[in-house]
Amino acid sequence: MDANKRGTFSSKIGFVLAAAGSAVGLGNIWRFPYLAAKYGGGIFLLVYIILAATFGYTMIISETALGRMTKRSPVGAYKEAGAGRLLRTGGWLNAIIPILIVPYYSVIGGWVLKYLLQYIQGDQAKLSTDAVADGSPSFFEQFLGSGKEQIIFFVIFAICTMTIIFCGVKNGIERVSKIAMPILVVLCLITSIYSVTRPGAMEGVKFFLIPNFKDFSLMTLVAAMGQMFYSLSIAMGILVTFGSYMQKDHDIDVSTHQVALFDTFIAIMAGLMIIPAVYAYNGGENIGKGPSLMFVAIPNVFNSMNFGRIMGIVFFSLVFFAAITSSVSLAECVVSTFEDELKWKRKKASVVTFIIIVVLGSFSALGFNVLSNVTPMKLDLLSFFDFLTNSVMMPLAAIFTCVLILRVVKINKIEEEVMVSSKFRLRGLYRVVLKFVAIPFLIIILISSICGTLASSYGIKALEIFII
Repeated sequence: MDANKRGTFSSKIGFVLAAAGSAVGLGNIWRFPYLAAKYGGGIFLLVYIILAATFGYTMIISETALGRMTKRSPVGAYKEAGAGRLLRTGGWLNAIIPILIVPYYSVIGGWVLKYLLQYIQGDQAKLSTDAVADGSPSFFEQFLGSGKEQIIFFVIFAICTMTIIFCGVKNGIERVSKIAMPILVVLCLITSIYSVTRPGAMEGVKFFLIPNFKDFSLMTLVAAMGQMFYSLSIAMGILVTFGSYMQKDHDIDVSTHQVALFDTFIAIMAGLMIIPAVYAYNGGENIGKGPSLMFVAIPNVFNSMNFGRIMGIVFFSLVFFAAITSSVSLAECVVSTFEDELKWKRKKASVVTFIIIVVLGSFSALGFNVLSNVTPMKLDLLSFFDFLTNSVMMPLAAIFTCVLILRVVKINKIEEEVMVSSKFRLRGLYRVVLKFVAIPFLIIILISSICGTLASSYGIKALEIFII
């Protein structure tokens, strides 16, 4: 694909909202509150903000500038930058990661659609059905056990994603982001205000916002680092791809600050939506449930409220907007790679991407029922794909990017690209983090994530310290 014929964002705000949309996703809505509750509340939030303002800022700048400088998606960006054959592995990792993520992400998006529909239909009482003593499954477990129903909602979500992709950069991604992200902010504010004003919710607010340094531990740092890494869409090929659509007069430095601030704001709002509500409902019990927090604990909270149905509709609409903007960003990276490397037209690339999503996503959807006996590393198929991409491939891809900039492109080149349109006030911080901090941090994330999964799957006691 000719660099001169690539799609472009029509404005700086288009890039900011699209990049923010890629960063703000399901991880912000349930993973951030769950980790914050598990690792110290306010102290976790403080550590996360510091890491996002330093390490996260550095990686966003690096990937965005690399994309704008080369006008290529990840694989082409590495080639254009002069990477050798071995180092080009990083470009392919950046390209393969979204191909593997967007299918199982779409499955979870299907879950969100199912719950949203249930609330719209007025069936909220069913959603709060927990597993009972006689062994009857909860509503969520029943839904996971239905392969046919999961496939239907997953495919609908995938169609929504690819319809936006099919429309292109300006008419699809940028236009939807300009509509979806403001709606998401408004819904966040409404839900957060309602949550923090419930009787008993203030204890949750204090726990989440006020740092208690006695709660700090090494695992607080590692968990916050992992969440920051995944939340900001680092090493998914997205920022390189979106950077390649960025015009030369768009301020990379200011845009990066805005994306990081927007993502952090939504994460904080998510914490204020969920943690105080769970405290108000049952004193904070089950706040650390992880994925089931959104699909089990939160429906119970809404069912206890006077306006539970309305809040359920608002909340799951919010989650849907967050999920769709992230899935669109992931799918766009795949389509862009096909356009650049295989010289396909956008329509063909979009159709092939949709087929890949449906095929791979079906494995994840059926991993809870028909294929429940297929458990690599003692994980269901969705969790295995999540482990493979998030815990192994993404840290490796980010390490390759850092090496590419430090050894091949050189920091000066990236700085020059940024300063074409930016003052780059934090240039000194950028240099220090990239040279001395980024790679050690990434190695810590890689080792802790792998060891944590091995410890939990196989009960290896010696590795339990690494579980995040």
